[in-house]
Amino acid sequence: MEYRTLGRTGIRVSAVALGCEGFMHKTADEVRECFDHAIARGINFVDIYSSNPELRSNIGAALEGRRDNFVIQGHLCTTWENDQYLRTRDAAKTEASFGEMLRRLRTDYIDVGMIHYVDAETDFREVFDGEIIRIARRLKAEGRIRAIGMSSHNPAVARMAVETGLVDVIMFSINPCYDLLPPDEDVDRLWADESYASALHNVDPERERLYDLCESAGVGIDVMKVYGGGDLLSADNSPFGRAMTPVQCIDYALTRPAVAAVMVGCKDCAEIDAAAAWCDAAPEERDFATVMAGLDRFTWRGHCMYCGHCAPCSAGIDIASVNKFYNLTVAQNEVPETVREHYAALAHYAGECIACGVCETRCPFGVDIIGSMRRAAERFGK
Repeated sequence: MEYRTLGRTGIRVSAVALGCEGFMHKTADEVRECFDHAIARGINFVDIYSSNPELRSNIGAALEGRRDNFVIQGHLCTTWENDQYLRTRDAAKTEASFGEMLRRLRTDYIDVGMIHYVDAETDFREVFDGEIIRIARRLKAEGRIRAIGMSSHNPAVARMAVETGLVDVIMFSINPCYDLLPPDEDVDRLWADESYASALHNVDPERERLYDLCESAGVGIDVMKVYGGGDLLSADNSPFGRAMTPVQCIDYALTRPAVAAVMVGCKDCAEIDAAAAWCDAAPEERDFATVMAGLDRFTWRGHCMYCGHCAPCSAGIDIASVNKFYNLTVAQNEVPETVREHYAALAHYAGECIACGVCETRCPFGVDIIGSMRRAAERFGK
């Protein structure tokens, strides 16, 4: 298993992590079996958005005795009423549900306290101008949560949260189809047929700005909807008309800036294995470009997707990393200190490019790599 640091939190998490929806309606023994299996595969991170009391209790029982070795991301603003989950912005209900979550999980703290599902700007204002953010900050000060997070499907709203300086982690929906679409408060549009009816080109700039801002600001991203609700795994249901594998979907998300982990909603041990297979997958198995390149209505022409097809470089340059670091400086219109240091740690620099052009013949997206190395050398000074 690969472990990454979740932004500025210092928390080390497994790159492949667990969403909780797959454990709904399972018995305590079945939940324990899945957690035993996940832990054996090196997974140490789970997202618990649901307020279902039985689920919370079953996860608490499964982690008893090993809580300190596991990272829990629990959601604020979810409550259980009339035998169903509800999102709330009511301060009293939020606090009561949080206390109930701690009790059922058999712990006195949550690693990431995730403010749940903020997609609309009006909702963002209610949360960050009102009592909810004050509750989150107080819980962090008391040590009952270690980091504050916010989940969203809207890159514009997620960026606003990052810009407050109060949020340490963003839970965001990332996959190659969603990345094509502009911000929208209506989450249903992310998979609506009409959204993909016309030709779409390159990653939406708002999404790219969000990823780059998170990287520069030290805000970690953990990913939801990596399979697009399973549709990306089916040629019939995918907007691409081609199926991706779990490993390809996971690799796409994990190559975006600031992404530390992918939350996969696994229903059983076989699905845990399918996700964890990313860890040992060969480069050709991880290769998402084989699905994305050459599509008639969807193109990432001229845009580095960090897929690594350009390698190996004749001069030994890690081209994908250079492009990623350069793009971070473009997004910020400066060279942030952390980006400068990451670039400085590379074994070879953009200025060492000999302009042989071999990399460009391999690139499935037609990137002007020689030009990008020249621009990076000018920006970083070597």
